[in-house]
Amino acid sequence: MSWRIVVISNRAKLDLNLNYMVVRNEVTTKIHLSEISILLLESTGISLTTSLMSELAKRKIKVIICDEKRNPIAETVPYYGSHDTSAKIRQQIVWDENIKGQVWTEIVSEKIRKQAGVLEKLNREEASLLRGYISEIQYRDSTNREGHAAKVYFNALFGMDFTRTEEIPINAALNYGYSIFLSAVNRDIVSNGYITQLGVFHNNMFNPFNFASDLMEPFRPVVDMCVYQMGPVQFEHEEKMELVALLNSEVMIDGKKQFLNNAIKIYCRSVFEAINERDVSLIRFCKDEL
Repeated sequence: MSWRIVVISNRAKLDLNLNYMVVRNEVTTKIHLSEISILLLESTGISLTTSLMSELAKRKIKVIICDEKRNPIAETVPYYGSHDTSAKIRQQIVWDENIKGQVWTEIVSEKIRKQAGVLEKLNREEASLLRGYISEIQYRDSTNREGHAAKVYFNALFGMDFTRTEEIPINAALNYGYSIFLSAVNRDIVSNGYITQLGVFHNNMFNPFNFASDLMEPFRPVVDMCVYQMGPVQFEHEEKMELVALLNSEVMIDGKKQFLNNAIKIYCRSVFEAINERDVSLIRFCKDEL
């Protein structure tokens, strides 16, 4: 099972040799493709061969490309993630609206539950208010408890003057962490034969990752807690690698300890099963990841 998150931070040439990715810079390093889960290209001075790109796509290895500021700007999404992709997409297009609404209600509830857990760990009294919001959530979150919770939560976490639109290191760190998790969820949507454009709640015509935007919501507090503990006064390479490393942290899911990167796969598959079987009790959320 793939598990490594490989980050290339400096100028290098990458190519394929006998199922190994060969990294050539000051020294030559070989990494077997079966070990790689995500490849993060952090420098614009990296070049790689199309033969390597093709094999990475075949093996469903997510490749994240960064811009000149070393921020994620794009990712690879293979055309075919599963042998029955065409059937899965036809199935996805006609998913029942009622079960999609139920799934979204469960996801929102879990997200707020995780946010409350963050505040409880930090002894913030606002945690009780978020717990109250969970009991008030209605079908498809029609009363927008998620939005109300977010305002209370971020103000309790980062201060009353904090806004998500301000260009400060905290927001840069949050956005970077969210993008890493979004890519991980995209990988599992595609590898299971579905497409990222069609979500259960998000339906922005300009968002190619609506489905991943839905599924990643319960993982946002993982990033939030890391950024809070980090307290970044700058957001550079070291801080970015700390966020990437979150995917290798251990969590409990479905009664077993897993790396978070693998737990995302289990969670995503459980959501697909819940929708197809019309049974939200099949969804498996992570435990103790904060």
